[in-house]
Amino acid sequence: MANTTEAIETLAAEIGENVYMDVAKWHLYLRDAHLHTTLAEQIYPMLKENSLDQDRVRQLLQSISVKLGGGKREVPLADLLPTQVQQDLMELLEEYQRNM
Repeated sequence: MANTTEAIETLAAEIGENVYMDVAKWHLYLRDAHLHTTLAEQIYPMLKENSLDQDRVRQLLQSISVKLGGGKREVPLADLLPTQVQQDLMELLEEYQRNM
């Protein structure tokens, strides 16, 4: 269990430092939005099972709701990540998986 927790924390740190949402041309990194751990916890099983693929990651990003305006509105995380950032995320995940 400790190894899994440590692996998820490492993955979360990587995601938090490199993946951001674009909000009104501001880059809000996922660590600052407290979404990096949530994303890492849901992606890690894909990495462990060697079932990582772009469509599954996109579906996951669609399923994570980000509350805006104090919860007045919810937007899928996928809609807040620029296309290039989503590609960078995939590269980060593939690299992480190779190093597992």
